[in-house]
Amino acid sequence: MHAGHWPTGPIIDRRRFLSASAVGLTGLGGAPTARAETRRSPGAPAKSVILFWLSGGVSHIDTWDMKPDAPAEYRGEFKSISTSAPGVRLCEHFPLLSRQAHHLAVVNSLGHYGRGTGDHHAGYYYNLTGHEPDPSFRQLLNNRRPYTDDWPFIGAIAVSKLPPHPSLPSLIALPQKPGFPEYTRPGQFAARLGPAFDPVYLLGSRDRPMEFTTPALTLEGDVDAARLQSRRRLLEAVDGAVRQAERMPAQLSQQQERAFSLLCASQTRAAFDLEKEPAAVRDRYGATINGMSLLLARRLVEAGTPFIAVYWMEDPKLDPSCKSGGGWDTHGNNFGCLRNYLLPEFDRCFSALLEDLDARCLLEQTLVLVTSEMGRTPKIGDPRSGGAGGGGRDHWTNCMSVLLAGGGVRGGQMYGSSDKIGAYPADKPTAPEDVACTVYHALGISEKTAVDREGRPFDAIPDGRALTELF
Repeated sequence: MHAGHWPTGPIIDRRRFLSASAVGLTGLGGAPTARAETRRSPGAPAKSVILFWLSGGVSHIDTWDMKPDAPAEYRGEFKSISTSAPGVRLCEHFPLLSRQAHHLAVVNSLGHYGRGTGDHHAGYYYNLTGHEPDPSFRQLLNNRRPYTDDWPFIGAIAVSKLPPHPSLPSLIALPQKPGFPEYTRPGQFAARLGPAFDPVYLLGSRDRPMEFTTPALTLEGDVDAARLQSRRRLLEAVDGAVRQAERMPAQLSQQQERAFSLLCASQTRAAFDLEKEPAAVRDRYGATINGMSLLLARRLVEAGTPFIAVYWMEDPKLDPSCKSGGGWDTHGNNFGCLRNYLLPEFDRCFSALLEDLDARCLLEQTLVLVTSEMGRTPKIGDPRSGGAGGGGRDHWTNCMSVLLAGGGVRGGQMYGSSDKIGAYPADKPTAPEDVACTVYHALGISEKTAVDREGRPFDAIPDGRALTELF
């Protein structure tokens, strides 16, 4: 029996929220306080993780696991190209990423093995937690909401076992809360760990990609940090009375504490000030919300944030032609949408992230993971969008790929393989729980026990196997 739906934030009346405008997070002076840019000692754990989530389910066959010898109805329209890493071939529409392939470990043998549902919610949950979706996912499919007794997000487990950041939240997600505001994808929250380990969300927009706001904090007018502290004292007094009256869990106030820290710390304000980046750097990432999100992720790594999750923001304008919600869920016109929109944007911003981290001597101490909820059908033609004539690929959880770089991972390698049409893992079969354990391994986390929101111990790390061969 589930304990109930997981709240997406503190259950407090809207009038009692304080909120930070974009001015509160951008346009303020100062530069980020970078960690010492020293090389990672062999065997030393990574200090940060950047998880880059390609919302919708990216086609593995058209990106990193191409099948040039398969029949045309499987291999599709794209050709593969050689890269900076011998033996690693990528899609021809990754000209920039191909120059960074010597940093990449490409895992092409990841499958769900019938444990999921083929729907987005189960895909999010399995890949973000490393735990098999429970039977409620089969019953509710994409109507399944987050529950308080769900398995926690990989990032939540990680920060629960790492030293907290002295001034910043340890777990930050941007530029959206997946599914927000209509519904929320399961798997992205701390769930049974309790709200103290939930991500702090920074919301961005496609129209103003350099500005990020906290979703439940608003400062009106010219409220500065001093006035905020005054309002904070007032809010603390009100909260004390309300909690006493309503017997609200004390944990809820920790969300507010982290939000105040986010607004008041000079290091925080500096980390969010993308205007401080040279124009050439911003241009290298691309003037898009996804590009600026990865640039901000790099700045957060410099500021010492242990875990950053970047969820690809969809473009609704693509939905009519791609049948995709504007993201990687390319049910229709798969090749046109990838070639003209998705692949060029990803190529630019992700290659910039790897290049930038490496140039700053941060890549070796930062694990970068690119993943998604699923792969896509090997055979072209989704019945829901016109069959073969629609040129789309449907959901496919039997095989997918993930990318890893940095954090001690040996670049320039392909791990595992799929069969000749990319339908099923053929060599070194891997599951989401193995990817989760690999993240924990990179961070030096081996202790499995955590304490839930009721104070009860439980085994937090899934029964997978870290892919130590990658390191």
